[in-house]
Amino acid sequence: MNRPLALDRIRVVLSRTSHPGNIGAAARAMKTMGLSQLWLVAPESFPDPVAEARASGADDILAAAKVVGRLSDALVGTVFAAAVTARRRELSMPRRHAREAAVEIVDRCRDGEVALVFGNETNGLTNEEVGLCSLPVTIPTNPDFSSLNLGAAVQLLCYEVRMAALQPPPPDDVRPEFATHEQFEGFIAHLERAVTASGFHDPANPKRLLPRMRRMFNRIRLEKEEVAILRGMLTTFEHHKRR
Repeated sequence: MNRPLALDRIRVVLSRTSHPGNIGAAARAMKTMGLSQLWLVAPESFPDPVAEARASGADDILAAAKVVGRLSDALVGTVFAAAVTARRRELSMPRRHAREAAVEIVDRCRDGEVALVFGNETNGLTNEEVGLCSLPVTIPTNPDFSSLNLGAAVQLLCYEVRMAALQPPPPDDVRPEFATHEQFEGFIAHLERAVTASGFHDPANPKRLLPRMRRMFNRIRLEKEEVAILRGMLTTFEHHKRR
């Protein structure tokens, strides 16, 4: 794939945006860097004339924006999702700085569509939203003044992925077919049912088991064949228990 064309496979996802001006600023930031897919998860106000004013010529990005109710809906059909977050979380995967993460994001575009996920202006992404993503990404701001406007954060990440996309492509290699977001989520749901039915997991006392298992499999990055094998094993275990 032509590397700059990888930008067409990147979804910029804004979750629960409270100020429409930030949606417009994000659209403008995307267009200046050659990205075009904007997804909005439960925005407080959209469409909105303030968003159109802040877009400053990126009205086409706003007009084509897809609005959904949940982050999981915005990730359908993706093979990889990066969560932009500043907070440290006990169970989160190791974080990557934006420049390093951009290289991996662009590389994942060779397998299908990817998502770059941003949270609410005040509270950022929830733990559950970060858990739906494959990679936490952070912008290395000044620790004494780390507050960054949502539009500026989108601009920075779009710039980094554009620069990564303009680099020479790696040598051709045989790439496995990785599981999509919905295939991975289907496996996680199957795993939860199986470990609950077996008695290994007690829903009344969940603690950290399921988030830790999600984290482990997210880190591995399962292929489609591996998901099929694992779900086949779980189905066999379930049938054996019912005998």
